[in-house]
Amino acid sequence: MRVVFDTNVFISAFVVPGSQGERAFVLALRRRFELFTSVPILTETAGRLRAKFDQTEDDVKEALRRIGRIATIVKPGRRLNVLSDAADNRILECAVEAAADVVVTGDRQLLRLRRLDRVSIVRLADFLRMFPEEEPGAR
Repeated sequence: MRVVFDTNVFISAFVVPGSQGERAFVLALRRRFELFTSVPILTETAGRLRAKFDQTEDDVKEALRRIGRIATIVKPGRRLNVLSDAADNRILECAVEAAADVVVTGDRQLLRLRRLDRVSIVRLADFLRMFPEEEPGAR
């Protein structure tokens, strides 16, 4: 399965220990799916970690290094203007370029779209349900 995480999933993974975002990132580390991202997604993630969550420059660099080790970074070949938020369109561009199966997000505007071509857009909790054997307490 080919997957794109929205910025909010990466933020959750690196800011909230034990969060659903962290669980999804661990699944990516375990190579349970192929994770894809793009420079605009990484740039937005870094900016939010700095500005909204007061992360140090070392912490931001480490987060980007960790993402870069497990995700394939794509360079979208076409611009999309599907939603009013430019950052949301960058997520969709990455998904199209990566031929992703799923975009994982908490963004309401993206979630309302539900799908773009063959790409499903799902909440993080619904994505994690695709891996029941990975649920905490599962045997």
